[in-house]
Amino acid sequence: MKLLFDTHLLLWAAGMPDRLPQAARALLEDPENEIYFSVASIWEIATKCGRDRTDFRVDPRALRQGLLTAGYRELPIAGAHVLAVETLPPIHKDPFDRVLVAQASVDEIVLVTADSLVARYPGPVRLV
Repeated sequence: MKLLFDTHLLLWAAGMPDRLPQAARALLEDPENEIYFSVASIWEIATKCGRDRTDFRVDPRALRQGLLTAGYRELPIAGAHVLAVETLPPIHKDPFDRVLVAQASVDEIVLVTADSLVARYPGPVRLV
């Protein structure tokens, strides 16, 4: 199964695995799953790290390289993803989360999140 992990799950998987929900761990450990990360997550981390947010204290370059080395697949942001954001219901205002939802919908990848608000979107979203 193709899985797109949201930004917080990526941060937890890379640097705070004890915070990662067991269901997310099981998905990561299943060799049948293809795990993706979005360029939007790296962009979000770079943006928020630059603002000295304590929950985003990570080198985005090192995180990206570590994810690639670990076998995660990078999902670029395409025009179709950006256009799909317009059709999403106004559940969440965070533009990074909205792009992740749009990417999952357009590319038919399950978005895995621990955010109950994001999980309210229709489409391929799974709450862990």
